[in-house]
Amino acid sequence: MTPQQMETYVDAAATALDLPLSPAHRPGVLQFFALAAGFAEQLQAVPVGAHDDPAPVFVPIAVPVSPKAAE
Repeated sequence: MTPQQMETYVDAAATALDLPLSPAHRPGVLQFFALAAGFAEQLQAVPVGAHDDPAPVFVPIAVPVSPKAAE
């Protein structure tokens, strides 16, 4: 994203979320948005395949009730 595109996006997102963006805070918001965009670019540059799934799916099981707990 170009700096102009980032400014346009931040302004549009703030408007869409009805989030007031103080002129004093705007430079900091743009700075951190640029930082996040840089992180996203780095992540998107890494090829990811199906074998890169972060973890298996958690499937809960029923806990057996002991005979003493049923009394």
